[in-house]
Amino acid sequence: MQAYAEGFALLQAKQEFGLDVAAIAEAWRHGTVVRSWLLDLAAGALRADPTMDQVAPVVADSGEGRWTVREGLDLGVPLPVTAAALNVRLASQGRGDYGARFLARLRNAFGGHAVKRRT
Repeated sequence: MQAYAEGFALLQAKQEFGLDVAAIAEAWRHGTVVRSWLLDLAAGALRADPTMDQVAPVVADSGEGRWTVREGLDLGVPLPVTAAALNVRLASQGRGDYGARFLARLRNAFGGHAVKRRT
């Protein structure tokens, strides 16, 4: 899911090409090796709302990712993509706000990187 989300986010961000992400999802469903039920769901969601402007950027953590990462650790099986996806879910829920603010201030202090203010 994370890979699809990142891939479609990249396509959506490439504004100068005027890409129709819903049409791309449909093409992938039928004309390439990228086929899955998850892609079918993605294509339906993009058909209904290509910009997803009304969707809050919060991804729920239902527990499956946590369980999977814990099992991987216990069994010595590396799961870097699953762990990264879980971290994205947690960060989307505002749990990482303090750390992100801290990092922004630290980058400003050592490198003069701009700090965006809340509006």
